[in-house]
Amino acid sequence: MEEEYIRVINITVIGVISWGLIFILVRRIFSNYSFDFSTRIVSTLHATVAVVLATLTIQDCHFDQVLSIDNAVHHSVCILGFVAGFCYRKCASEMVAAIWITEISSPFLHLREILKEIGYRDTDLNLAADVCFATIFSLARMVGGPYLVYVTMAADNPILIKAMALGLQLVSAFWFYKILKMMRYKIMRRSMPNTKSD
Repeated sequence: MEEEYIRVINITVIGVISWGLIFILVRRIFSNYSFDFSTRIVSTLHATVAVVLATLTIQDCHFDQVLSIDNAVHHSVCILGFVAGFCYRKCASEMVAAIWITEISSPFLHLREILKEIGYRDTDLNLAADVCFATIFSLARMVGGPYLVYVTMAADNPILIKAMALGLQLVSAFWFYKILKMMRYKIMRRSMPNTKSD
């Protein structure tokens, strides 16, 4: 576990340094252009790498396990949205905002599962991770998400990009409903004496 943690830290540090150096290089190469131009070049490169890696990840899915339809729809919509944005050369800022909105709650999502696996199921710590995840997810996906969908729909964007924005929001609304049910269940189970939640 310690080695995996160090490996993740190393990859993160290398990624931050690499993207920073790429931005500096792009800025020097295109010094006659605006700062925004350089940012968009790096954002396009980053989105391209993300799409390629996501495509490779799909090829390496665990097909021997039960397929989660909602998760498959979510990732398909995301990938198609990124490809559409890249092909149309539109919505780079919106795509970055979508990544932020959809990933901001991920650390707590993963923390919930990690705590369960290492023996902290049904503890106050696990409930705190659940509450943090549910709160951050709800605010990001049900406040920030609809605003981003509105911005994307109101702009002069191709119909495919608009459809992907709406599709991602619909999947988020579905998960929001599931998370509300989960939290209701956990809180109700916790309030009953001598019972344990999932």
